[in-house]
Amino acid sequence: MFAVAERPEKPNIVLLLADDLGWQDLKCYDIDDPSPYDTPYLDALAKKGVMFWNAYSPAPSCSPSRCAIISGNHPARAQKTHVVGGAPAYARSSAMMMSPWYSGRMPESTYNLAKALKANGYTTGHMGKWHIAIHHKAFPQPKDVGFDYSIATRGAHSGSGLGALTGFATNDADDPYRLDENGFPYHENNENAINFIKEQKDKPFFLYYCTWLVHSPIITRNEALLMKYAEKMGVNPEDKFGKKSEGQTNPYYGAMVESLDYYLNQVFQYLENTEDPRWPGHKLSENTYVICTSDNGGVVGYTDNTPLDKGKTSAKEGGTRVPLIITGPGIKAGVESNVVVNGLDFYPTIMSLTKTDLPESKTLDGCDLAPLLLGDATDPSLVRTADGKPRQEMIWHYPHGSAFESTIISDGFKLIKNYDHLGDGKDPAIELFQLYSDPQGKHARTDIEEAHNLAEVMPEKAAELERKLTEMLTEMKASYPSYNPNYVGELPHKGSIPKVLEVTESDRTITVTYQENGAKVEVAHLIYTPNAGDQYEEWFRAEMESSGPDTFTVELPKDATHYIVNLIDENQFLVSYPSPTKHTGRRFDWKTIALESK
Repeated sequence: MFAVAERPEKPNIVLLLADDLGWQDLKCYDIDDPSPYDTPYLDALAKKGVMFWNAYSPAPSCSPSRCAIISGNHPARAQKTHVVGGAPAYARSSAMMMSPWYSGRMPESTYNLAKALKANGYTTGHMGKWHIAIHHKAFPQPKDVGFDYSIATRGAHSGSGLGALTGFATNDADDPYRLDENGFPYHENNENAINFIKEQKDKPFFLYYCTWLVHSPIITRNEALLMKYAEKMGVNPEDKFGKKSEGQTNPYYGAMVESLDYYLNQVFQYLENTEDPRWPGHKLSENTYVICTSDNGGVVGYTDNTPLDKGKTSAKEGGTRVPLIITGPGIKAGVESNVVVNGLDFYPTIMSLTKTDLPESKTLDGCDLAPLLLGDATDPSLVRTADGKPRQEMIWHYPHGSAFESTIISDGFKLIKNYDHLGDGKDPAIELFQLYSDPQGKHARTDIEEAHNLAEVMPEKAAELERKLTEMLTEMKASYPSYNPNYVGELPHKGSIPKVLEVTESDRTITVTYQENGAKVEVAHLIYTPNAGDQYEEWFRAEMESSGPDTFTVELPKDATHYIVNLIDENQFLVSYPSPTKHTGRRFDWKTIALESK
């Protein structure tokens, strides 16, 4: 067959999102102490395109990163800042602070990547993990938001039948995980991804392949690989099964990382060796952009992000810095870039590479990396915001868990705002670190360990970055953690919190009357659910309006069955009414606590 001279106008897109893969889990990212994990194929991929040393996930945990990548909206703007979500705010009496209410999902109405590309003639496929709802199987699923195909099997990463040195794949013909010619178990998740590509003939495709690797459970069906890493690490694999350990010393995790590398290479090889049905005489790889990254940093205890501090569920460097490799037509090979980029940039970049139009109403919080990728990938001035100026700042917002923090990076400096800073042993309210300096135009490593707090010696710089962080979060209408009025210890202003006197409902209008006790009420929210008691019970938030002295009102949504009122005062105390009093297992039975709509 004769080769078609012109490249098809619309390139294919393959977005590979690993799960919990840390910055130091790939050999090509080794700095300081070498990683024990072997990743020859991802290392080879890095030499075919641009490898970013300063790539970040949108958030330090799974769901908010995935929602941000697919929606193009910052977690703070989307009110999707952590996993699960969709429940009223609550903290036990032993906790000083509580997370705010945050959304459990990406709304199905979002004009996301899949919808945008589908409107431009693309076939869209999702394979593997989803987790853009309060549960893996909860609404909305991929097909609800624009994907043509979706298969969520865990494949060989299923923990069923596995134990310490038991349940390994074999060569038996009836083994569903039968070993291939290279000794790796059959992995249906990966096979599904390749099959999706095989089925595409006359249309461009977008493959969103989300591996379950290397998320817990930390397991492997590959006995030979497990023994390889047990020997390399000098450990007994029986002692490591189901347990966390210091550093990169878990042979199960090592086997998982190398398995991820092997399976992804099968996708790469298919693209490299298969003729493009839309461009005879050429391979699929010649007209396919591959974006390979992780949803957040590695989990401390399963792996080690050193020299970066901490890991998943922290907005410090170990929780947000991730591997990122991008290859494709027009992208120079073998480039290592220090330009600061983010998973939020994928949406506008893909829109640019595919010449896909967006509605004027669509907000994107990332930047188009196409000028960088197709030009000089080491030039940060090519990454520009909507006003045409080079991007100067990047922020994260994680008002949850042990972190309770927001961060901003600008010109090599990083500021951390710690909301939970009261009491002994807590981090200070403001921390400032210089990650990199730039002597003679070179990007020089300074303190990526975040070990030297400069806030006191550089107060003007700290104040400048805190102001910018606050401005950006305010524009996004971010939600913040609150102090717990039921905390058993002492807290400043605890005696000034407001008291709800009455909540009434009349003609679907909810009115809350309250008493101020020295602190002004600044915000009132209605937290309501349309499906109380369901398996995937989910709560939403509506802002209440001041309707007179010491009152707020809101119209109760038509589908609401139960509701709770939240008041937040000027000292950031959150008061719930009715107050949680019953607890069942890990979660409250909110249906028995909340007010029932008439």
